[in-house]
Amino acid sequence: MDVLSKLEILADAAKYDVACTSSGVNRKASPGQIGSAASCGICHSFAADGRCISLLKVLMGNHCAFDCRYCVNRRTNDVRRAAFSPREIADLTMQFYRRNYIEGLFLSSAVERNPDYATEQMIVALRLLRKEYRFAGYIHVKGIPGTDKSLIASLGLLADRISINIELPSQASLNLLAPDKSKASILDPMGYVTEQIADYKSLALRRQGFSAAASFAPAGQSTQMIIGATPDSDLQILRLTESLYRKYRLKRVFFSAYMPVVSDGLLPAIDSRPPLLREHRLYQADWLLRFYGFSASELLTESNNSFNPYVDPKCNWALNNPDFFPLEINTASREELLRVPGIGVTGTRRILAARRQASLTFADLQKLGVVIKRAQYFVTCNGRRPEDLPVAPDTVLRGLISERLLAEGRKGWLGEPEPEQLSYIREHPLLEGGVPGWQLVNK
Repeated sequence: MDVLSKLEILADAAKYDVACTSSGVNRKASPGQIGSAASCGICHSFAADGRCISLLKVLMGNHCAFDCRYCVNRRTNDVRRAAFSPREIADLTMQFYRRNYIEGLFLSSAVERNPDYATEQMIVALRLLRKEYRFAGYIHVKGIPGTDKSLIASLGLLADRISINIELPSQASLNLLAPDKSKASILDPMGYVTEQIADYKSLALRRQGFSAAASFAPAGQSTQMIIGATPDSDLQILRLTESLYRKYRLKRVFFSAYMPVVSDGLLPAIDSRPPLLREHRLYQADWLLRFYGFSASELLTESNNSFNPYVDPKCNWALNNPDFFPLEINTASREELLRVPGIGVTGTRRILAARRQASLTFADLQKLGVVIKRAQYFVTCNGRRPEDLPVAPDTVLRGLISERLLAEGRKGWLGEPEPEQLSYIREHPLLEGGVPGWQLVNK
């Protein structure tokens, strides 16, 4: 099988790994090296400076010894199989980079033979890139559950970011759909990566320099959860997310709406739509956990364990906590302002700076970038609300519901075409011619 045919198979198989994130690391090439890394770099999206940049996202191989029911590459699934050699991966990355198609590499692999063998193949590819080709660009690699710690250590010294995917948000779901994986095989290497990152940073501080901190996964680690393949609630998923951030200091937890790819009685029907709106709400809640001071127990409860599809989690919290409002915009603390729908982190910073000079009005808030349509129900300016503003609960709810969702129901989200990964093959021919969660809190 030629390299282009392998690329067609293995790039398509890699689309289920989520990697749309800032690289989180700045690095310029030293003399004799090629490539660089920019912390604002984002996979298949736009950077803050307006550039559209991307990663070559590909599997090392899709021959898998595991039989995870949700996975297109499962051992018992009838799909075309292929595998790159380490040299082919390194050559592909450099050829794409020199053509300015990519700014980095996201490398993953199915579990060929066993976790250690698959990881060893990725390590050889990364060593070729870093040592022989002198590639200084961004590399994100996915660790395989069950891999020996010494191999994880080698990955961390070659890659900028490591992700070890949880995949399923509860032990019961893992046992049911991924019997070859275990809680320990996922969390143990995740904990090891956390320890190594902390140790290298500590070593750098002791030496009064930061060069050593860049030696082990300088962009940190992340993980991914599949949403909608199992009956786990939003509350279970959010509690696990919160615990992962606290215990393992992850950079990101990614959520991937399950796209049915195989027929199985334990999974949603093959013609089911991916739960894109649910994925979106979880990302919004994740933002609230990381930047707005919310906790999972505030956003959802046992009696209300799923997000409202028609309003975002912050608005939903505000509607369920009327005693917290209204807040006076000229005296509320930073923590209080962050809980107001329509006021974000940047808006809060602007309000705190502007009100030192004068009392703010609703006209001032609009100039500062506050979304008045939402915020007006929850704040006062100098003790007043906008004139003739209805504040009955049902009226406020209608005012907060997205006009798109109100007009189209949920069709606007659930009726979208199935997501596709950008194709390098069609546009840029490379070759000539074409259940209770894991309860990490108390662990």
